[in-house]
Amino acid sequence: MLLAPLAHQWRRIPLLDRWLLSELIGPLLFGIAAFTAVSLSVGVVFELVRRVAESGLPVWSAMQVLGYRLPGFLVLSFPMATLMATLLAYSRLSGGSELTALRSIGVSTRRMVAPALVLALAMSVLTFIFNDLIVPRANLEANYTFERGLGRSVTASRGDFILYPTFGQIAKPDGSNERDLTQLFYARKFEGGEMKDVTVLDFTRTGQRQMLQANRGVWNDTQGMWEFLDGRITSVDTEGGGLTTTARFDRYLYPLSSNPIRVATLPTDASVMTVAQARTAERLLAQAGNQLEARRMRVRINEKFAFPAICLVFGLIGSSLGVRPNNRTSRSQGFGISVLLIFGYYLMSFIFSSLGIKGSLFPVGAAWLPVLIGLTGGLLLLRQASR
Repeated sequence: MLLAPLAHQWRRIPLLDRWLLSELIGPLLFGIAAFTAVSLSVGVVFELVRRVAESGLPVWSAMQVLGYRLPGFLVLSFPMATLMATLLAYSRLSGGSELTALRSIGVSTRRMVAPALVLALAMSVLTFIFNDLIVPRANLEANYTFERGLGRSVTASRGDFILYPTFGQIAKPDGSNERDLTQLFYARKFEGGEMKDVTVLDFTRTGQRQMLQANRGVWNDTQGMWEFLDGRITSVDTEGGGLTTTARFDRYLYPLSSNPIRVATLPTDASVMTVAQARTAERLLAQAGNQLEARRMRVRINEKFAFPAICLVFGLIGSSLGVRPNNRTSRSQGFGISVLLIFGYYLMSFIFSSLGIKGSLFPVGAAWLPVLIGLTGGLLLLRQASR
């Protein structure tokens, strides 16, 4: 019953568009399958086989990990398949003189590539949905399944090696104030709502350095401070000959925000973060004064929006190349051309991303400039093919 409304909507599409879309869907599905199989084999399968043979990873766990990793590689294959599909489909139609026949009855080149651009736009939307809603959760499940398969304890509310710096104004001996590192929070592990093996370095006191060490640390919501248990405080007088004093404590309240807990519970890799999680991580890093990591996260957030647009870029470039008169490109040639274009585009994206993280480009520019350059190149190719 669901197919009837879809069939009705499909029949409402102009015949020309239905014909061109039907020519595009076959190569698109082939490209998705081919690129996914190649990338999945190189990126996951070989490693899982090695783990099964050498580390005792159960075969069923390996198959689960493979299934969870599949969405991430599907997302990578969508832009590449869009490029190959548009290039192959239009090249075949051009080589068979179908496009020449369309031109003879007044159909413009831009009108011919319109269905390819609509399909590429749909693939961009699908890529964003996969990349934001499905891939982060699937990658996390893959990590958990892999760790459990190897017999390692994994829980969702834990983190290892939590490091949280804070920056602020510090008074200097000459009376001036300068922005510098004020506190450095480190915990070996966060588990069950507690920080384990905590060390806090305090640089806010002029002429002194203070180090707090505690076996455990919990956030005291009533006091709005950290409650450290079973530890000691060591103070070093940096201006009075290095005099050191140490005091032990059973319970000590320390004024610091709860952000270390939020850092501990956030994924550390942007690839397993949704856009909302990445924005939270960026805000926490900025509040902590870690500008390099905050800038890196801003670049990754913009890339989460820019990456799906690659489908539109590749759809425009592929259709513009394929629609040229008397163009004959075989499937093997189309695959080779696609690989070269993809390599060049991703190399450019990597360079711009590195410049954005370094600070030479704004994060928006670092993520979107490759898209704009690709669209400009595609429009020039389309204009040339339209002559």
